[in-house]
Amino acid sequence: MEDELYFPFAKVGQKAPEFSLDACLGNGKFTKIALSDSKGKWTVLFFYPLDFTFICPTEITGFSKRYDEFEALNAVVYGCSTDSVHSHKAWLKDLGELKTPLLSDMTHDVSAAYNVLIDDEGIALRGTFIIDPDGVLQYASINCNRVGRSIDETLRVLKALQTGELCPVDWSAGKDTLGKA
Repeated sequence: MEDELYFPFAKVGQKAPEFSLDACLGNGKFTKIALSDSKGKWTVLFFYPLDFTFICPTEITGFSKRYDEFEALNAVVYGCSTDSVHSHKAWLKDLGELKTPLLSDMTHDVSAAYNVLIDDEGIALRGTFIIDPDGVLQYASINCNRVGRSIDETLRVLKALQTGELCPVDWSAGKDTLGKA
């Protein structure tokens, strides 16, 4: 037990677990990306199970197509799976060029820290996390791998968080909030 690394699970309202991972940029080039790289910006981190699957490409290309909307909200978007950067690069031949980098969590440490790792399969659940500019986790949503997530909902939540106010059910930008917390 002493030799094991301890990774606290991500909890809303607390500092998000730091990461520094190899990444494949949307043009096929490799780099290293750390959560600390986006300090001062909002970060949308979404986990997906595997490259070369059925639902994942719809989500990844969906986030990429909407990247400019996230960027206009001072947000960066990172996709992450337990696949290698080489797998990500090979998959780009099918996906086309992306605006969202794909992070490689081959050690499973980051997936475990964000509590999305399916241990016996070595893959991640579909988890979406929104981290504020100070590195505090403000939103977490994890669902089974059979159902894709809603990018509209991710944008809605990001906009709601950025108001700094209480936002009622079905709130959307331009609607009244309930005021300060």
